[in-house]
This record gives sequence, C-alpha cells and structure tokens, in this order.
Amino acid sequence: LELRKEMNSRADADYKLSVNDFVIKAAAGALKKVPAVNSQWMDTVIREFHDVDISVAVMTERGLITPIVPQADRKGLKDISEKVRELAVKAKDNKLMPEEFMGGTFTISNLGMYGIDNFTAVINPPQAAILAVGATKTNIIPDGSGGTTVANVMTVTLSCDHRVVDGAVGAQWLLAFRQRIEDPVTMLL
Repeated sequence: LELRKEMNSRADADYKLSVNDFVIKAAAGALKKVPAVNSQWMDTVIREFHDVDISVAVMTERGLITPIVPQADRKGLKDISEKVRELAVKAKDNKLMPEEFMGGTFTISNLGMYGIDNFTAVINPPQAAILAVGATKTNIIPDGSGGTTVANVMTVTLSCDHRVVDGAVGAQWLLAFRQRIEDPVTMLL
C-alpha cells in the first residue's frame, strides 16, 4: 500500500493505481513462476499457456462478466490500470467484443472494495484456478521478537480444479503471489 501511495503521488493525475492493479501484476508474475496454474482442463488433456491472460471479474447491471487483461505478465502497473479501466467501462456499457471476455487463462475476483473480508470464488471452466481477493484490513500481528506490530493484511483464497492444479501446486502459486504482493518492488524489476 505504501508503494501504491508513493507511485500515485508522483503520477500528476496521469494515472491512479488501484490495489487490484497490484494484485493483477502479482498474480501474473506468480503464474509465470508456477506455470502449471496458468492451464486449462480440456477433457482429456491439460493445456498449459505461455501467455498470461488474466480475466478480471466486473459487476454490471446484467451480472458478472470477466474481461481479459491480455499478456498481463508483460504489462507494467500503469498499462494494467489503464486496460482494466477501459474494459470495465466497456463491460458496463455492454460493448465488449467476444475476444475481450472469452479465453482468459486465470481469473481474479476482488470483493475487497465492498468490505468483504474473504470468500470463495467459483472457477470459470475450463480455467484451472481463480483467486478470490478480500478487503485489506489493519491488524495487530506478532513481530517475531515477542512483541506486536500493526500491518495491512489481505485475505486471498485460491480455488483450484484438482484435475489440473493440486494442493501442492496451488500452495507454490500462493507463495509466489505472496512474495510479490508483500514486496511489490520485485514486480517492478
């Protein structure tokens, strides 16, 4: 959150990064690190993708739709932010083209902005996994030396299709995601 605040203060209104932009970037990096999660079940085979095309759940008057941030692993935070905003407007105006919402390789559903602490999201077949993102809360946590400290804590839940991604692989992906979201400078390198 500190890096986001600093980057937004330097933007001169050119852009405004959201927490979700950082979540998308961290997820994309984790998908490159653990590519087995960037896969789909295809009835008799597992298809692993090289491109990381992240579907982002957007609520509209007609229901939920998941427009895609293509090649999210190759985009910077500003580009991700601009793409998500563009797609959200098109989704709400019912102007998405089929290629803008069909074919993602992984989905993120973020209900944190609605004050939801945690939830379990349902996988979008044929994708192998979906990340449910809850609100960021300020908590008191152990500091490792017998005392306590205050930290911002976000709960995420990874739902996996175990035909493709078992618990061990899911745990590897969550670790890679956690490393990136807790130290976002690593996403800029």
